Amino acid sequence: MLNSAIRFAISLVLIMCGAVLFYFLNLYLPAGHRSASTPAKKTSPATVTVTDDQLITVELTEAAEKRLGIQTASIEIKNLPRFRTYGGEVTLPTGATVIVSAPVTGKLLSPENHQVPQPGAILTEKQPVLALLPVLSPAEKIGVAAQLADAEGLVEQARSQVEANKIDLDRAKLQAEKGVGLGKTLDDAIARLKISEKQLEAAVSRKKILNAAMTDGRSKNDQKPIAIESPQSGILRTLHALPDEFVMAGAPLFEVMKTDALWIRVPVYVGESAEIAIDRPAEVGDLAYRPGQSLIKAQPVSAPPTATALASTVDLYYQLPNPDIKLRPSQRVSVQLPLVGDNEERVVPWSAVVQDIHGGHWVYEQTGEHKFVRRRIQVKRVSDSWAILDRGPNVGTAIVVTGVAELFGTEFGLGK
Repeated sequence: MLNSAIRFAISLVLIMCGAVLFYFLNLYLPAGHRSASTPAKKTSPATVTVTDDQLITVELTEAAEKRLGIQTASIEIKNLPRFRTYGGEVTLPTGATVIVSAPVTGKLLSPENHQVPQPGAILTEKQPVLALLPVLSPAEKIGVAAQLADAEGLVEQARSQVEANKIDLDRAKLQAEKGVGLGKTLDDAIARLKISEKQLEAAVSRKKILNAAMTDGRSKNDQKPIAIESPQSGILRTLHALPDEFVMAGAPLFEVMKTDALWIRVPVYVGESAEIAIDRPAEVGDLAYRPGQSLIKAQPVSAPPTATALASTVDLYYQLPNPDIKLRPSQRVSVQLPLVGDNEERVVPWSAVVQDIHGGHWVYEQTGEHKFVRRRIQVKRVSDSWAILDRGPNVGTAIVVTGVAELFGTEFGLGK
């Protein structure tokens, strides 16, 4: 029994000594004398170092560069249109606001089966806003009857004019098809027909209102309410009167503001006005515009000439669409106006620029095989997918144009 215990203790001591000896042999022997089963140390696909001039260098392996899809191009010089940034103000076009007045004297009511919309509400064309119950004296009824007779004559006159303009339009189309007419003749015929149709629509609407004012209601002493509708789609800007109020004929009831297209008024110093290419579109953005943000094209329009004598400025006007009502009247915006002639600019593809969390712009310059250095640049503006540089590397410098985001992530430990 005692001999078995001694043998077991000796065996245990020998096993522990062998394990310690194996550990020290693997720790201190050269790699070539180790066991073939020992795994080799993995090589990092990317190395980030800081040089003496505080530039950050990213060195990739050949396999890592292919995996990231790195492609380079040289900084070059291009002839690009010149622009200058000005401050602009959003304004309403001429005729964008329509004031609706009371056609006859009466009492205002809420529209049938509708609530009175509040200022700021979006209206559709012919949407009921108010209702008017005519209250006419005998003398006013005589006056309305006379107006109704005139309205009937205007309707017939407008209808005849529409028919005549249709005949002229058919004749102009036939001449255009045969090649004996002018394009301007056809355009004028189309314009005259549209104008006459609008005149007919206005005359019919006026006759309808006067008929409603003269028609008896349920009793001989009552009149049917007249629906006061919005003449156009837009925003209810002001409500001058409310239900249960008595109004006189011609009193303003509400205003409808059309905002699907707006004007931009740009004051320009009179000494610089000759440099502006007034026949080319401008680009409109936020007041806090940064390079790379999307801009809206605004077309030049002919507007009544205005100027500010104290500021020595003249006003230029541009029109831009506003379907989502993102812009509001009197809002300040940034406007890039085109200048006459082109200019040589140092450019890089916008895809080569990366932006940090502080808004700074950078590019990666290739300084050697598989080596890239991140350099700061200052972007003047972006034009047609080209970033125009105010400061940065010299022309001919090789920079990364594809795989920039992946390289940026690799530098900060987020890449693959």
